[in-house]
Amino acid sequence: MKKVVGVVLSIFLLCNIASAQSPKKRIALTYDDAPLGDSFLSGKDRTEKLIAGLEKAGVDQAAFFITTHGIDSPRRLARVQSYANAGHVIANHSHTHPWLGKISSDEYLANIDRAEETLALFENRRNWFRFPYLNEAPDLQKRNAVREGLKARKLQNGYVTVDTFDWYLNSLFQEASENGRSVCVPALSKLYADMMVNAANFFDKAARDTMGRSPAHTLLLHENDIAAMFVVDLVKALENDGWEIISADEAYADPIARIEPDTLFLGQGRVAAIASLKGRTPQSFSHFAVEEEQIKEAFEKGYGVFQICD
Repeated sequence: MKKVVGVVLSIFLLCNIASAQSPKKRIALTYDDAPLGDSFLSGKDRTEKLIAGLEKAGVDQAAFFITTHGIDSPRRLARVQSYANAGHVIANHSHTHPWLGKISSDEYLANIDRAEETLALFENRRNWFRFPYLNEAPDLQKRNAVREGLKARKLQNGYVTVDTFDWYLNSLFQEASENGRSVCVPALSKLYADMMVNAANFFDKAARDTMGRSPAHTLLLHENDIAAMFVVDLVKALENDGWEIISADEAYADPIARIEPDTLFLGQGRVAAIASLKGRTPQSFSHFAVEEEQIKEAFEKGYGVFQICD
């Protein structure tokens, strides 16, 4: 009997150890560049479709990083307010989406301040700032100056942990639509979801390998047409792969939020930056969802996007 109890206890302890080492994967959806203008979908239709899709998928809170230039029009202001009214959170993505490498740190911080003036109008605000192009560190002096500026303004870095080129896939879709090419929508949705799941798992493995744990992740997306068209499929694919969709508030409460990696390799997100400090090369962060040639090959040939489908 003692032997049986010992075996059961050993199994119980091993299961608990495995559980501690492999917690459930968690990820928040975050959208840059809102509110984008008209394209295949009108801006209004895109916002309505994305809000409805998030609700259908059971996503109570996503984060929208707003670029404020041009949202003084009633229609665009209303779109941002619609996201807030639906329970999603609003954060700063600058006023004119500048490259930090092309202007001074003072000009850059002034651009952030200009956006803050507009964003003060909205409920569900969060004091987060996401760098346009994830371009945090063109050089050490600018990196440090902007970090100090954000601290003085009590703005938290709205970092990503999972980098993707969803914007590039959307641009391929827009180009095909403009050229009158018929697209198999289910095939495009599958490609989009596979890209995002692949990226999430790629960076989660990098985090586990270098940090010894899976942090609460933030997925880089953009407020574009494919985001609105395929959000339900995206969430389903993530959940089928074992991911739990969490709020942006939960993600940015993770201890990784308090780490400011002392590196200039910051353009692929916080996990990549931390891993680089532990010896991982920037080249090793090449993966399907950030390689334009691979994405285009999959779009043109690999997924049957241009085959006849129901």
